[in-house]
Amino acid sequence: MIWVEVDNRSGREVDEAAAVELARAVLAEEGVQAGELGLAFVALDESQALKREHLGVDEATDALAFPIDGLAALPDGVPRQLGDVVVCPDVVGDEWRGPLVHALLHLVGYDHGPEMEAREAVYAT
Repeated sequence: MIWVEVDNRSGREVDEAAAVELARAVLAEEGVQAGELGLAFVALDESQALKREHLGVDEATDALAFPIDGLAALPDGVPRQLGDVVVCPDVVGDEWRGPLVHALLHLVGYDHGPEMEAREAVYAT
């Protein structure tokens, strides 16, 4: 089972159940059968602060990924810590699915490029 802990700090209504369902579906398709994921929805100022702190760019962004274990082999009995995904509803509006998928793919090891774009296209329908 993929456990998803959702924290909505954005001040906006978010379809948390749909986001969790999408996250679980994408991760399962990418070969993750069990693990823990943090999913946070944040306001513009927090998105901007996180991007500035971690990427050195002073602007709000749609989504960020903070991977931990990825798909690396783990010792028996150690739960997979996938990491955290942060989505900013003020940036993405109703189009949160694509940025969420993008960030999830970063968690499992994809970098920008043709391979990631091909995986994103799978989930775009």
